[in-house]
Order: sequence, then C-alpha cells, then structure tokens
Amino acid sequence: MGSKNKLKRFKENESFENVFQPTREEVVSDRFPLKGKWNSDFFKNDHPIVLELGCGKGEYSVGLAEKYPDRNFVGIDIKGARFWRGAKTAIEDGMRNVAFVRAQIELIDHIFAAHEVDEIWITFPDPQIKYKRTKHRMTNTEFLKLYKRILKPDGIMNLKTDSEFMHGYTLGLLHGEGHEVLYANHNVYNNHGAPQEVTGIQTFYEKQYLEINKAITYIRFKIK
Repeated sequence: MGSKNKLKRFKENESFENVFQPTREEVVSDRFPLKGKWNSDFFKNDHPIVLELGCGKGEYSVGLAEKYPDRNFVGIDIKGARFWRGAKTAIEDGMRNVAFVRAQIELIDHIFAAHEVDEIWITFPDPQIKYKRTKHRMTNTEFLKLYKRILKPDGIMNLKTDSEFMHGYTLGLLHGEGHEVLYANHNVYNNHGAPQEVTGIQTFYEKQYLEINKAITYIRFKIK
C-alpha cells in the first residue's frame, strides 16, 4: 500500500465514530475513557463484548457482528490503515455493534476493565516460530494471563490459524498448564462438526490458503 493511501486512510479513520486511536501515553496512564464503560458509553446496551486481537482488515469482526447482532465486537490492531476497511464497511452498512481500536495487544488491560469481555478471537496470528520470539506468540503464558484479567470468569478463547506449529504449541501449552480445551481440530474444514462461526467467515488470506488446500486449524478453550 502506498504512503499516500495510508495517510488517506489514517485521516479517514479520524472521522469514523467506530474507530478509537488513543496515544500510548493515554492508554498506559489509564486515561482511555471507554475502559469499563464500553457497553454504557459506546454500544449503549448490555450485550456480551467479543474481541478480535490482531484483527487486520477487520473481516472477522465485521463478519461476526453481522452474524450476531445481539453481541458487541471490538477489533484491535496496531495498524489502522488495515482495519480502515472493516470500519468503513461497518459504517456503510449501518452496523452499531462493531468498533475498532488502534493499540498494541499487550495494552488491552488498559482498554478494557477486569471481566469486561466475554470472548476473545485470535485469527491467523504470526506464529513467531523462532524460539527467541516465544514472548511474542499471542498464546504464550503471559498473554493468557493478560486475557484472563479482562475476560469474565467463564470467558471463551478462540484460536484460528493456518500454522500447524501455532496450533500444536498452543494445544501443548493449554494441556500442560491445565486449561480447559473445549474443541480442537487440525483441519477444521474437513470436520463436519466444526462450529459455524469458524467455517462460515473467511478472511482474504484464509480464502487463498483454502484454494491451495492448506489446512486451517482451530482451538476453543477456557483459561483456568
């Protein structure tokens, strides 16, 4: 994407009522105004809140929001030029149950209060295969602790990925730490019992993976 295009999207994001781009200082000093008030001050309802972490173009957040109008969705990504597409689509379609925040994933406990979130989706994250990159894997022990802080006690986690490595690493860690695995499959499109929200929504890159018969894996779990 050209720099002019990026600048145009950044500028347009500023005008979108469903996009929030706080400064890092504002977030870490707990001055983000919607923390603990997402339902009362933005969504104006008491519906469950669902996050998509590393939401990219926002395709999954928007797809889930269309499918579940009685839930509220928030896509988080550090690259605002990417989720511009999802934010724009949501506005054009008059969707009131989806929003986007430009922020780093490790700061989400400054954006959401303890037990404010009902469910989290992680869709096609960078698997960070090299050992020295373990701390950046979005399902490592420290990240799971972070998610637990903002999830309700019975909150649900979802990991959908094309990486067998990420699938195996996460499954091993979940079993090793005693978390509750509710569903796991290393080729979800070949499983007739797969949850509909997993196979019914596909990202741009996911469609490309499927065209070359690359297996898509999925894990649904609870953090203990």
